[in-house]
Amino acid sequence: MFETFLRKVKLVFEDGALRSRILFVLGALVVFRLLAAIPIPGINAASLESYLNSNQFLGLLNIFSGGGFSNLSIVMLGVGPYITASIVMQLMTVLIPKLKEMYQEEGDAGRMRFAQYSRYLTVPLAFVQAFGFLLLLQQNGVVPGLTLFGLMTNVTVIAAGSILLMWIGELISEFGVGNGISLMIFAGIVASVPQQIAQGVFSFDISQLPAYLGFIAAGVVIMAGVVFITEAERPIPVTYARRVRGNKVLGGISTYLPLRVNQAGVMPIIFALSFLLFPQMIATFLSGISISWLAAGASAVVAALANQWVYGGLYFVLVVVFTYFYTAITFEPHQIAKNLQKNGAFVPGVRPGGTTADYLGNIITRITLVGALFLGLLAVLPIILQGITGITAITIGGTALLIVVSVVLDLVKKIDAQTSIREY
Repeated sequence: MFETFLRKVKLVFEDGALRSRILFVLGALVVFRLLAAIPIPGINAASLESYLNSNQFLGLLNIFSGGGFSNLSIVMLGVGPYITASIVMQLMTVLIPKLKEMYQEEGDAGRMRFAQYSRYLTVPLAFVQAFGFLLLLQQNGVVPGLTLFGLMTNVTVIAAGSILLMWIGELISEFGVGNGISLMIFAGIVASVPQQIAQGVFSFDISQLPAYLGFIAAGVVIMAGVVFITEAERPIPVTYARRVRGNKVLGGISTYLPLRVNQAGVMPIIFALSFLLFPQMIATFLSGISISWLAAGASAVVAALANQWVYGGLYFVLVVVFTYFYTAITFEPHQIAKNLQKNGAFVPGVRPGGTTADYLGNIITRITLVGALFLGLLAVLPIILQGITGITAITIGGTALLIVVSVVLDLVKKIDAQTSIREY
């Protein structure tokens, strides 16, 4: 096994094109990390630390910003606006049939146009979110009072930073290896690991050693579970009908159609996080305005979401809902049944066409439940563990581990595919 690994590494270095792609990814991620280290001017460090400690949802925002929000960098929004734009566009496919047709039936050209619309939508969303966060930070004394010119300048810089990250992510996807947006989120999580370890060491209490060991054991189990669910699939037997062409008999081959248990991947958790972050930001902002009834309602929302069990319950439900939603968008049983029938293939014991589509739809609905419940449990596991043990120093939870493991598995598969082409 180790020899196989060394052979693959050797092939990576010998393949000039693949080596260039990997170096491009590393260079782009270095640029991303440098941008995340440049803060906006005039930050009150003490107020920032206090504010971050009192708002758990800002820790989730840090996942998208790659740690950029913890020091209010010029890329403090990270790829959040782009992810929000993607969610809005996916939701619009339900309301606008032409968008759904473009995404599902027009092939790569349609998906490229769909992605371009998401990029267009990212621009106004980046400005709106930058403006909202700056006003919110001013309310809490983290950023000093800004003149109109200063406010607009900072809004433009922060929005431009987010748009720049979106562009870097697209470049990684096109000229590198793997999905650029996922890799930047991955880089942000990995970059925060040393800080999390240091925080755990400095707050270490020998009396809580069993709890810390429990966290480590839980982390190992979570990683094993993520790998298992990510790779798990339900094989559907498929047989190609025999056809005679001249003196040759074609078909009669039996194979299988793999239906993944976690068809949606990591996207439901990312969607759920974005869906939770934006309303929280608005409610926190409105809680400080002078309109009493609106401020009271917003304060009630903030207080409710500050309760870990309420927050965890909403988070769990949203992850399950988005798992089914994203699976419904990306997996089209009618199109698969149509393609099978067109190629002379059928599922044994199931009539081709609509019956096959219903059969595949029923199976994907059942197995998606397993994936949805696993993702939901993974998302709220840190809240459960912190509630049981009382240890809050370790904040890297199931969500971060899922993203890291999923991105690594995807990256390894793509590199392995490239090296296999060269090897054979």
